[in-house]
Amino acid sequence: MALSPPRVSRKRFVGVGCGLDYDDGDANGGGSAVNRREAVALGEAPADLVVRGGRVFRPETRTFDDVAVAVVDGTVAALPEDAASVTGPETTVVEATDRVVVPGFVDAHTHLDLHQSFDTAYHYALRGGTTSFVTEASGIGTAFGAAGVEALLDALADLPVTVRATVPPQALFDTFGPAEEARGDAFEALLDDPRVVGVGESAWVHVVGREPPAERLYEHARDCGKTVTGHGAGCSGATLQAFAGTVTDDHEAITSEGVEARVEHGVHAIGRCGSIRDDLDAFAEAYETLGASELSLCTDGVWPRDLLDGCMDAVVERAIDAGIAPVDALRMATLNPARHFGLGGKGTLAPGSDADVVILEDLETVDVASVVADGDVVVHNHDLRVGPRAHDYPDEFYDAVRTPSADAWRVPVDATDGSSVEAIAYDEGLFSAPTTVEPTRENGELRADPANDIAKIGLFDRRDGESGFVGFCTGFGIEGGALATTGTWETPGVLGLGVNDADLRQAVAHVGELGGGWAVVRDGEVLVDLPYSIGGVASARDVEETAQLLSAVEEATRRLGIDAARPLLGVQTLTFTGVPARKLTFGGYAEIRERAVVGLAPQ
Repeated sequence: MALSPPRVSRKRFVGVGCGLDYDDGDANGGGSAVNRREAVALGEAPADLVVRGGRVFRPETRTFDDVAVAVVDGTVAALPEDAASVTGPETTVVEATDRVVVPGFVDAHTHLDLHQSFDTAYHYALRGGTTSFVTEASGIGTAFGAAGVEALLDALADLPVTVRATVPPQALFDTFGPAEEARGDAFEALLDDPRVVGVGESAWVHVVGREPPAERLYEHARDCGKTVTGHGAGCSGATLQAFAGTVTDDHEAITSEGVEARVEHGVHAIGRCGSIRDDLDAFAEAYETLGASELSLCTDGVWPRDLLDGCMDAVVERAIDAGIAPVDALRMATLNPARHFGLGGKGTLAPGSDADVVILEDLETVDVASVVADGDVVVHNHDLRVGPRAHDYPDEFYDAVRTPSADAWRVPVDATDGSSVEAIAYDEGLFSAPTTVEPTRENGELRADPANDIAKIGLFDRRDGESGFVGFCTGFGIEGGALATTGTWETPGVLGLGVNDADLRQAVAHVGELGGGWAVVRDGEVLVDLPYSIGGVASARDVEETAQLLSAVEEATRRLGIDAARPLLGVQTLTFTGVPARKLTFGGYAEIRERAVVGLAPQ
């Protein structure tokens, strides 16, 4: 594919080795952008950029047509059969002969504020044709409130991708602890921001049969015509019907019956394939019954090491492999999510849409050759032409972790009347269950017992370093040392897990010194650490380095004896109350289905 000289537009585009340097002025004469688009559509003027020679996918009709894509000022002006009619001497020409041309992919649900600062990683997603994202902001939003969401959006505003966020409602839930009602007004105001598409994921346990302070958010979202994202893990039957009265979409169905039930109740179903789960076999089975109109695709988050290999391109390929027709897999990753979330101009190549264009070498394998984002060539014949654009967050984001005192980890023997205490039994993935254990008693304290797979675990509010709870856990197989992290899902916490109290205190204190992240300690030695310097939730390092360090952290947990299949996922989701299991809160163990908090004394 050949690329002719770059066009001239009214903005300056700065890339890495892209050779595209634009100055002020129109490319092909004066006049408004609308008038110029009309002139191009009528074949009376040349376009700024033309993609020609390929088979262009129209998601509205699920067809491929032999037309060109003509772009003016970052907007699709026309899809002419004759590219020559819109090609002038200054037109950038992208050759797509023997290739497929599709709209830029839309990730319908992801978490761009976790693990990796996206301003230093977006280009890997863009390389795979993902040009738009609908992201949660629960990591940075639960710690910093509305200011955190705004800071995230500001950090990503100037990237050659489109990011839209949802308002994180977690601070307004009072199911397992007091709600932070003072944040409500600022969160509601965020819904008036055009960069915000709705309310973020709300687990049914906080919604059905309750009137949480978050209800005001839902009402305001409805008034604004915006979405409410559900988190319906374990939700079915009458509970799902009740839940469907509040939420507009859900990505948590893991069976075909669950997908079908959501659509039957008017809930847009989103199938996921990413670093957390792959539910696309069940999704494809439901598609055979439902068709594609109320289905979208997402990653639900891509960890740094997985992002190096792909984003929504990998999801679309997996959907096709699962049996979804390519035209429908493409629509689920373009037009459907764009329409559901109100992403005007995205998900289509129709005239008037944003010029986000992906050229595929091969449709079945979703091999992305070139990408145009907002009318600019950012990937050309697999050559990535943009790179990291590190953002300076507010100062408070770099000093965001307070850790508890050493005495906070002491559990006195009188915490229970008998020999046993309540504990969490970790299973796999995001699942854990209630159990009781008999910790070692020493010097008036309850301590871990690695010989019987009993570890001490604690969670403290990293905003003050004081509010917290220390309990016990089984299932990880830890034999020595400790680890700590601030990568706690939907909770502004610092979590420690270990079988040696001195190592446990050191690991947590070290994470605090890093400003957040991960630390693994054994026998007083820090085996490995990974700073999450952005608000305690994300690394600011190069994505490849973050990926390597995450692997190093996981390997270090093996040196502690941990034998869980995915130890990092297991540890950080012990705080996640969105699944029906026993979890950890600042006030005790959360019994999700019973909507209760219990302490160490056996029930």
